[in-house]
Amino acid sequence: MEHRLCFLSPAGPLTLVERDGALVGLRFEAEEDTDPSPLLLRAREELEEYFAGRRREFDLPLSPHGTPFQRQVWQALRTIPYGSTCTYGQLAAAVGNPRAARAVGMANHRNPLPILIPCHRVIGSTGSLTGYAGGVERKRLLLSIEEPIR
Repeated sequence: MEHRLCFLSPAGPLTLVERDGALVGLRFEAEEDTDPSPLLLRAREELEEYFAGRRREFDLPLSPHGTPFQRQVWQALRTIPYGSTCTYGQLAAAVGNPRAARAVGMANHRNPLPILIPCHRVIGSTGSLTGYAGGVERKRLLLSIEEPIR
């Protein structure tokens, strides 16, 4: 059974989706709530802490569905430290295929758990904020939340 919880965040409306005791989706749109579970309530709380600058890592069970390559890329994304970025080429090299920058970009685009699996931390080779499934402005917002205090 699938459960959904929608809430308003600084990045706009977010809908969290849980199936079988793990998060399977985070969508940048409002959807109808369906019997929010304790896990969804905890996930909302962790995201609110993240947006308030009080959380750097998430402690939630994630179960993103994708191809083996996509899951490998998503796992590598989780190793990018808070406040850091890497390029698509660097991420491709990290998954053992340095020539697969475009495939890495497509895997990022299909990430079903943005923010929780931080695909917003991947930038273009020139440092530009290339594409983001949630929109470049949202990517800029997420990166600004993680900027170190100077």
